[in-house]
Amino acid sequence: MIERFEQFSLAIAEIHRYWHKIAADEMEKHDLKGTCAIYLTTMHRFPEGITAARLGEICGKDKSDVSRAVNAMEKKGLLIKECENKNLYRARLCLTEEGKAAAEQVRLKAAMAVELGGKGLSDDERRIFYKSLETIVENLHSISKEGLPE
Repeated sequence: MIERFEQFSLAIAEIHRYWHKIAADEMEKHDLKGTCAIYLTTMHRFPEGITAARLGEICGKDKSDVSRAVNAMEKKGLLIKECENKNLYRARLCLTEEGKAAAEQVRLKAAMAVELGGKGLSDDERRIFYKSLETIVENLHSISKEGLPE
């Protein structure tokens, strides 16, 4: 059992490290940090805009991380904040045309990385892998909320 735990932990850590390296390399072209990649690809799915709170919720990031990334992307002209009644807290974040182009570029590169990362897997193996990963995430989420059984 410990061997499986170590294998799982190390594999997840390596995937995480490699993803951050790939994202950082891609975002360097825009003079941004790698974490902006997930925000851009997520915002791309919301052409009508999205609040910073919802963006953080979807991406699993805390408020301060989202705030730093949003400010950096706004300075680069990739997004604008559309606020109602001068309330920036609930402002809709919308990609500019430059932001949409950057998000599309990052989205295509991410799809390529995922495709190349899964090289050698059959469609059935890929389907089983993602279903298994989803199950593990759900189970670990429950355990993290409820704690391990005694």
